[in-house]
Amino acid sequence: MRGIFEAELRQIGDDLTAMARLVESAIKDAGTALLEADLGLAQSVVEKDGEIDALERDLDERCVLLLAQQAPVATDLRVVVSALRISSTLERMGDLARHIAQVARGRYPRPAVAGDVAATFAQMNAAAVHVAERVAQLLETRDLTLAHKIERDDDQLDALHQDTFAALLGGGWEGTPQETVDVTLLGRYYERFGDHGESIARRMLFLVTGAFETTED
Repeated sequence: MRGIFEAELRQIGDDLTAMARLVESAIKDAGTALLEADLGLAQSVVEKDGEIDALERDLDERCVLLLAQQAPVATDLRVVVSALRISSTLERMGDLARHIAQVARGRYPRPAVAGDVAATFAQMNAAAVHVAERVAQLLETRDLTLAHKIERDDDQLDALHQDTFAALLGGGWEGTPQETVDVTLLGRYYERFGDHGESIARRMLFLVTGAFETTED
């Protein structure tokens, strides 16, 4: 019975990594769709979000069954509870990638962001992709040095988010009301994406060490 339980825990870990890889692909493609006005890619991100949602539902059902049938304690309980939290957070990250793709799709054939602000969003997307890549690597390897890198990426996203406010409020903004709304929403989507990545990093610190620690060096 113990062998079956351990095999199920390993499979849950593998599925979390697979889910993270889907999120990584989603944010990459959403950013490309946003910056290049790629309608097909935007639509693909929106449609594939269902795969992430389905994985989350399946993982949650299996974790709940493990809690009910195995009544795990100590480290095993930490693993199952962490998996529940992480799958939910990954699902939210997938939703944020979908929101970005929906903005890109809604503004086609024009790019949703242009001019100086487009350069800011290119940097935001690069930082978000780094978060997603490192989250997947962290789930696969449990290398806690990646948790610190995720926090630095999140700090960069926070700073870039402030840059979008500076662009909107600095006196030189000439965008339409719709463009103003888009920049505001997109900045928030990317900022939240980074926050969720940092949340997973903290959860993995708890899983590996058994203590809630800051990810700061």
